[in-house]
Amino acid sequence: MKEAVQLTDGWSLGHGDTSLPARVPGCVHTDLLAAGLIPDPFLGLNEREVDWVGRRTWTYARHVDPGDTSTHHHERTDLVFEGLDTAALITLDGRELGRTRNMHRHYRFDVTGRHGRLAVEFASAYDEAEAVRALTGERPNVYPEPFQYIRKMACGFGWDWGPTLVSAGIWRPVRLERWSTARLARVRPLVTVADGDGTVEVRIDVERTDRGAGRALEARAGVGGAEARCAVDGEQAVLTLRVPAPELWWPRGYGAQPLYDLKVDLIDVDTDRPLDSWQRRIGFRSVELDRSADAHGTGFTLVVNGVRLFARGVNWIPDDVFPSRVTPERYRTRLRQTADAGVDLVRVWGGGIYEDDAFYDVCDELGLMVWQDFLFACAAYPEEQPLRGEVEAEARDNVVRLMPHPSLVLWNGNNENLWGFRDWDWEPELGGDSWGEGYYLGLLPRIVAELDPTRPYTAGSPWSGSWDHHPNDPAHGTHHSWEVWNRRDYAEYRDSVPRFVAEFGWQAPPAMATLRRALPGEGLAPDSPGMLHHQKAEDGNGKLNRGVERHFALPEGDFDRWHYLTQVVQARAVAAGIEHWRSHWPVCAGTVVWQINDCWPVSSWAAIDGDGRAKPLYHELRRVYADRLLTLQPDAAGPVLAVINQSAAPWPAEVTLLRVHADGTVLARHALEVNVGARAVHRQTVPADLVPDAASATEFLVADTGGLRALYFPVTDKEFAYPVPKYDVTVASTPGAADGNVEVVVTAHTLVRDLLLQVDRLGPDAVCDTGLRTLLPGEELRLAVRGAVDTGANAVRAALFCVEPA
Repeated sequence: MKEAVQLTDGWSLGHGDTSLPARVPGCVHTDLLAAGLIPDPFLGLNEREVDWVGRRTWTYARHVDPGDTSTHHHERTDLVFEGLDTAALITLDGRELGRTRNMHRHYRFDVTGRHGRLAVEFASAYDEAEAVRALTGERPNVYPEPFQYIRKMACGFGWDWGPTLVSAGIWRPVRLERWSTARLARVRPLVTVADGDGTVEVRIDVERTDRGAGRALEARAGVGGAEARCAVDGEQAVLTLRVPAPELWWPRGYGAQPLYDLKVDLIDVDTDRPLDSWQRRIGFRSVELDRSADAHGTGFTLVVNGVRLFARGVNWIPDDVFPSRVTPERYRTRLRQTADAGVDLVRVWGGGIYEDDAFYDVCDELGLMVWQDFLFACAAYPEEQPLRGEVEAEARDNVVRLMPHPSLVLWNGNNENLWGFRDWDWEPELGGDSWGEGYYLGLLPRIVAELDPTRPYTAGSPWSGSWDHHPNDPAHGTHHSWEVWNRRDYAEYRDSVPRFVAEFGWQAPPAMATLRRALPGEGLAPDSPGMLHHQKAEDGNGKLNRGVERHFALPEGDFDRWHYLTQVVQARAVAAGIEHWRSHWPVCAGTVVWQINDCWPVSSWAAIDGDGRAKPLYHELRRVYADRLLTLQPDAAGPVLAVINQSAAPWPAEVTLLRVHADGTVLARHALEVNVGARAVHRQTVPADLVPDAASATEFLVADTGGLRALYFPVTDKEFAYPVPKYDVTVASTPGAADGNVEVVVTAHTLVRDLLLQVDRLGPDAVCDTGLRTLLPGEELRLAVRGAVDTGANAVRAALFCVEPA
């Protein structure tokens, strides 16, 4: 049987005469940090102090003992790298094994009987990129870094939310594999469901040793009680397993996520001895992408197990700019947070990485559908060698690696490059040079069709389906909505109904505890040095301020107030878009918020900041992505009540509508009985006697049902006659709970708009179960707090914020 020896220990990292202990998997920056040779680049302005790291060559080395690569009872020993970042020369005992130039591939070298000093010498990624640029010629790019000339995580070169920290290293595991006769070189399970029964077509590729060339081999496979076996003729074989009536895998909220163990064994027929085995968990489900034309344009609707669904999505970026630091436990924590926010689809964005299998394993378990980008983002990519061969090899590696996961539902060719070609003045600059179209419309769909025909492929995001329409036409296919954040008020999300909103979002700073950790000793202000350094978006603070000013008086000299209001606007902006687009299902079939997570502490579009703390947006996602949602939508004929039911059961709801004065007096009341079908939306105009005057600064509309609330204010906050907020606060320890676990009770005596407990002010690890809430006079709000350090009533009151009169 094949044996594996992990090469984790004994590595050193060197540059010139410098040598220090190295951790594998890891990277240069994390090793230098561990040795105390560089400051933490996430803190203060330190990012600037470590720019030199990415511009040097670095060598990882360790000794390979004779016993490690001697054959023992095996014929062959391979050195296997699961990930090298990026341009590297690998030698053993001074002899070259090979050269690499792709972070996103795995590599295998025959080292049978060889031993000595194993060295991996990494060139500067900048030097490699410049060498490729010299071969291919210049291509346009949205950032001043050369990431399109090297197959490396693009966002490590800096993004409008990420630092420029260009690293190198053995970023995924490395091992020695000893084997004889033959091994399983590639296993591709094609899982389908038809008429209630499941089929797994297992296609295997076999590599043989010289002595194994004529050996009789057999492949055996089993899953869900079904078994199959067949002779391996040459280097390939196909086994077909049929599983009657398997339990279906569903996205979260639609059913369970049963997983089946699929095992494949390669057998030496003469000895009936196993030579190699492969095991993964699979799930039975069907997935289609309905791109049919209709009266509204061209649809983009995911259909799982025959059920059409509105995708409640988020965009995912690498959870750390040094991805080797992201452990399976960290993946589980972040994805558990994501699922708890009501999300059912995670788009792995094309400027990052193909994530570790641990990421997809958790998505399989939680029912989080995965939309996987191929790794191209925001640039024109040369299609000449040496990049073209690397792109094909990378795509083949990762399609095969990821296809067993039932959570993976869509392959996407690129992020914004088709749009960029049309709208970002690339075409005249390119002058006919290649820019990636051949990848997205030719190479990649051919690879997916060949290797993984069970899943749909789309050429890009955004993409209208063909050049017959503008690539970002909201009426056709996927749409990215960035004009609102860049130039407009968030209310303008309601001006259109795209078929599928694959990117949109609004910025806000991270939690206060995150800022204090990341900017130690700094007097915080929107324009303080650290705040500006941790704001990477073009005119980011200007856009934040304009977003606040459209609704509130911009606070001057009050950072706490500015921080609160920017977070309120972020939550309201994203909610405005989702509520509007969900209310237009099935014309709009999904929203994918930019973004769920951050890779360092930064002002960004994330709902969970770089230290893992939830912003108010996170709690708002829990509300607007819930199965049942109540919303009041502005309309030319008057506000519309939309009752949205994404659950599998009908929703009989009694909705109470109130027209309320700013002082809390109820001016009119009406009860509506509505019955919303499963996966359906009910819309109706609000009765005229309940509608506040369009210019009223003293009246607003409330809709309530079953603990859900929707609000409609006819004017902006700075125009509305808010009373001075008054409320009582009491704090009580939770019975039987640990220290720091308390219940905060807020009792309103006036209208209290968008009350928020910034719980991290009570302790850096404190969490609260509630985000922004609006209370009418006499109403009570109970907040469950865990992990607080300071639980005194004065501290709690100081951590409470709400909208105040202009």
